[in-house]
Amino acid sequence: MSRAPHACTDPHHHVHDADAYVRTVSQACLDRNLRLTPIRAQVLQLLAEHGKPVKAYDLLEMMQSRVGSNAPPTVYRALDFLIENGFIHKLSSINAYVACHHPSVSHSVPFLICDGCQNAIEVEDDSIALGLVEKAAALGFKTRAQVLEVHGLCRECSAEALQAK
Repeated sequence: MSRAPHACTDPHHHVHDADAYVRTVSQACLDRNLRLTPIRAQVLQLLAEHGKPVKAYDLLEMMQSRVGSNAPPTVYRALDFLIENGFIHKLSSINAYVACHHPSVSHSVPFLICDGCQNAIEVEDDSIALGLVEKAAALGFKTRAQVLEVHGLCRECSAEALQAK
């Protein structure tokens, strides 16, 4: 099922209400018979509160400051679960994680990653993903997954760079 293509107009990727976001994911887990453990919920909450991509070890540090020690494998298992179920995205080029704008809908989206402020904009345009799948099929390539990350400067960082000149 495809949604109409549209671009995200929010200049920075962030979740406005972290608690509501976690409730949305909790409901999606109930609907899909998935188990949102306290550690998974905590990782999700921290990503939603942070509002921009977060590295795993930064998450671990944030968790330790709130509830004490957690082993890195515990955090990575929580991240794997959240990625696998479409609740968060991994931005491989910067080795960081970000909350998904639409955690209850399965989709593939490209990201615009600002090299200045490290914000990531989730671009919602099904035609991009579809175009890649069609091009791959035309070349005899069977796609399994796709993550498209485009680096550059966001509007604010571009304006600051121009002012600095």
